[in-house]
Amino acid sequence: MWRWYRLKQVLQEEDGIGVVEVILILVVLIGLVLIFKSQLTSLVETIFEKITSESSGI
Repeated sequence: MWRWYRLKQVLQEEDGIGVVEVILILVVLIGLVLIFKSQLTSLVETIFEKITSESSGI
């Protein structure tokens, strides 16, 4: 029973990351993804091609 009480206390504390900070972090991450979209796409394609080619040799 004390666990639920402690969990409720932790969730109600105002310390830690706020909603505004989380939203700002998400905006920055989405911006970086949009800026480097082509580089990320080519990197992921290269990785999957290498995985496919090396897995066929097993």
